[in-house]
Amino acid sequence: MISNFPTKAQVYHIRKTYPVGTRVELTAPMQDPYTKLKVGDKATVVGVDDVGHILCRWNNGEGLSLIVGVDEFHILNIDIN
Repeated sequence: MISNFPTKAQVYHIRKTYPVGTRVELTAPMQDPYTKLKVGDKATVVGVDDVGHILCRWNNGEGLSLIVGVDEFHILNIDIN
């Protein structure tokens, strides 16, 4: 049986890369036809579920998750100045 789910090690890596509080920005349109999110929208990571989806609270109030390898996004640099 072929599975598209990430391994436990891959989920662990995603959790280490995107810890709670990480700020992210959408860099390409999402494939979800029902979302109002657009390129440039920003979110705060609130967790990573057991299948590696990055749970986000978007600045516009949406709670849509990001999927590594499907959605295009990047971590925002933190300006300490």
